[in-house]
Amino acid sequence: MGELVAGVDIATANVRVQVHDQVGAVVAAASRPLPQPVRSSGGRSEQDASTWWPAVRDCLAECTAALGARSAEITSLAISATSGTVVPVDASGNPLGAALMYDDRRAEAEARTAVEVGAPRWERTGITPSAGSGLARIAWLARHLPEGTEQVCHTPDVIARKLVGRPVATDTSHALKSGYDAVAGEWATEVFDALEVPSRLLPEVVRPTAVLGEVSAAAAVETGLPQGCEVRAGMTDGCAGQLACGAVDIGQFVTVLGTTLVLKGVSKELVHDPAGAVYSHLHPDGVWLPGGAANIGGSALSDVDPSELAGLDAAATERGPASVVNYPLRGEGERFPFLAERAAQFVLGTPQDRVDEYRSRLEGVAFCERLALERLADLGAPAAGPVRTAGGGARSLAWCRIRASILDRPVLRVQGAGTALGAALLAASGSIHPDLSAAATAMVPEGELVEPVPSEVSQLDGSYQRFLGELRERGWLAAA
Repeated sequence: MGELVAGVDIATANVRVQVHDQVGAVVAAASRPLPQPVRSSGGRSEQDASTWWPAVRDCLAECTAALGARSAEITSLAISATSGTVVPVDASGNPLGAALMYDDRRAEAEARTAVEVGAPRWERTGITPSAGSGLARIAWLARHLPEGTEQVCHTPDVIARKLVGRPVATDTSHALKSGYDAVAGEWATEVFDALEVPSRLLPEVVRPTAVLGEVSAAAAVETGLPQGCEVRAGMTDGCAGQLACGAVDIGQFVTVLGTTLVLKGVSKELVHDPAGAVYSHLHPDGVWLPGGAANIGGSALSDVDPSELAGLDAAATERGPASVVNYPLRGEGERFPFLAERAAQFVLGTPQDRVDEYRSRLEGVAFCERLALERLADLGAPAAGPVRTAGGGARSLAWCRIRASILDRPVLRVQGAGTALGAALLAASGSIHPDLSAAATAMVPEGELVEPVPSEVSQLDGSYQRFLGELRERGWLAAA
């Protein structure tokens, strides 16, 4: 018995809600599907934003019903969602039309203007707008606003407003790529002025964990949450996933290995990357969360039948290091740990058989992970201790051993680390725990330490050096 917190995760395909106790145990959970985004020509990607609140409401109601009288112990909640998804809302906070999703890239002209006008600011913050940034989408919306638009909101703002019953602030994390300067603590007004975006469209911005308001009487009836439950500012799904692995203190890093490879950590100072591959979110406590998201990742295995993975993992473990060097990128172009618009898959040598080729793919993704850590260390953000890991790829013990051997440091697998837990940690910080570090210590699972295979470290280092050499030869990576 005791105080509880809820984490709300609004992903692309579904909504997940988890209620956790003070030590991180899940005491209730629910999920609901969301309609798939409609993607069309011109880089458009839209989703029916009117489906968000019913899905969140129903998940919360299912959790509180399951908890019964204990639902009164839920003291706070926080919301996490995709980065830079935006939608215009009316005076009641209802979405007006479809949301422009995180991967909508229609606003190329607006992005070019933003890059040019805000050049000094972007150099200072390390955030360069693109057609895929929330800033460009907000600028596009400003020229196509539905009648009755009061504000442009990020996904969590829409839901928090429904819970509180009035307009709320957005958080620095969701606003980061929407034109918010986390260094100066202000919107990039000169850029929005040039793009003719009225200031009234932009919300107030607060740090994650700040109290946005309390659950209203009306929302309490709909969700079963106790009236007065605090609604706290959250962070983007990538940041919440990082926190859920326990990477909350300086020097701690995490790799989330899903379809793509996302690597983030904590540094005392803001990281400046002249190449633009690394960017930094603001930590709730005022330090920084540098990292990036690659195009490579678990997608390297997308053509492998899931039923074969266990057998191939076992064979790859027995075989040892691959005889070839593989960069198993799907599609074209890379954004992290190096920027190369024309990057494409390559294989150095001819694989002996299918097992050799499969193992080389696992190694190739791990080479990118090592390069990312080395790049961040060179920029002043070194990793200390084991690298935490989560995501679908982390479920493979064989892959974790290969990664540990290539990194020459332990990999810490954290089971149950997901965005909803990360949101719950933010809700717990300042409510049932004094700060984020204390919340993570109490609530994040301990994890399983996977050590390097000593006999493989040297040979894998040689393959990694060949990998770097090929990247430089192709012009994708600067000379050493």
